Amino acid sequence: MKRHLLCLAVLTTIFLFNTRTVDAQNWTRFRGPNGQGAIETKFPGEWTDKNVAFKIELPGEGHSAPAIWGNKLFILSADRATAERFMLGIDATTGETLWKRSYDSEEHRLHIRSSYASCSPAVDADHVYIAFSDPEHTWLKAFSHDGREVWSEDMGTWRSMHGFGTSPMLYKDMVILNSAQQGIRLEEGEKPPQSYVYAFDRATGDLRWKSPLQSASCSYSVPCIYTDADGNDQLICTNTLDGMYSLDPMTGKRNWNIVAFDKRTVSSPVIAGGHVFGSTGSGGGGNYIAAVKPTKEPSITFKVDRAAPYVPTSVAAGDLLFLWYDKGILTCIDARNGDVHYQQRLDTAFSGSPIRLGDKVFCIDEDGVVHCVAATKEYKPISKFDLGAPSRSTPAFANGKLYLRTYSHLYCISPEAL
Repeated sequence: MKRHLLCLAVLTTIFLFNTRTVDAQNWTRFRGPNGQGAIETKFPGEWTDKNVAFKIELPGEGHSAPAIWGNKLFILSADRATAERFMLGIDATTGETLWKRSYDSEEHRLHIRSSYASCSPAVDADHVYIAFSDPEHTWLKAFSHDGREVWSEDMGTWRSMHGFGTSPMLYKDMVILNSAQQGIRLEEGEKPPQSYVYAFDRATGDLRWKSPLQSASCSYSVPCIYTDADGNDQLICTNTLDGMYSLDPMTGKRNWNIVAFDKRTVSSPVIAGGHVFGSTGSGGGGNYIAAVKPTKEPSITFKVDRAAPYVPTSVAAGDLLFLWYDKGILTCIDARNGDVHYQQRLDTAFSGSPIRLGDKVFCIDEDGVVHCVAATKEYKPISKFDLGAPSRSTPAFANGKLYLRTYSHLYCISPEAL
């Protein structure tokens, strides 16, 4: 009996060690674990040029954030003049380009602040998944880690005045994509599209389910998984007409929805303080963030409409929620009740989203300056680091290293001076 318990303890220790090791090595989607942009780790808040392990030039430009599995990093870029798309596999330690795949594409409508490579990849032990579109096609493709295309699915036309920008996420043996398109203010002759959330088999690309959505303003929200009090997983996402909605991630069946937004949803859901947060807004203002109680009969507990983000997704530290307003105001609120701990003007603009590494929050402004602040309810600036070029991307973290993207370059920051 003692030997059995000892063996069980050893196996449990090995399992936990391996699980933590895998988690530490991998950043599997936009904003990392479950899209929440937060992991418990230690990383310095200040660094110098000596901590730049590599800086590499990417072909074309883009806002795609990296996905990382082990020692391989995957990222998208594109030629703005021709709409040609590039998918790259990169050595996450040295910055060496391991492979590059390119796809010709047709030029189409694109917001001046967007790019043809605004989608971030998702990655698992076997494949890396990317999505992109042109006016007649919406592609989801799977590649092996060495760059071989494994399968490709075309979901048909894509309608948006701003271009494509949603990213795939993973759940069990499926890859899931929110394809909520623009159904209003279409060009003459364009037909209103049918929007869906799609789930495909990761190994084969076979369609597992699709769940219909209403089409108004397109949504760039990337779903996350919320586990309710009964231990059931729910797929949570947002758009204008459906509001915040919950699906059974295994079947696509709708659990509930609440009409919470009156404008476009660009940011992704964040879980904190017993709520799921989503934001809505426009380039002309009217932004707010809604705190939704994710029950069978969901309700909105409170809204924050002062200096609320439109594009950036917020990040949590326990019951604290950090809101990075596009026009340069950082707000920290109590995620349980909406009480404001502080608001601080940063005198810059943000399009990328923040991530939290332990007790620090990092976000890149549009000029390419990395801001680091303490993840506390008092405003405590720690540092700024200038990347020297514009950015509208979101950081990624794996293997103890921080990865930062400008329009055309990728940086790796290592805490060990080289």
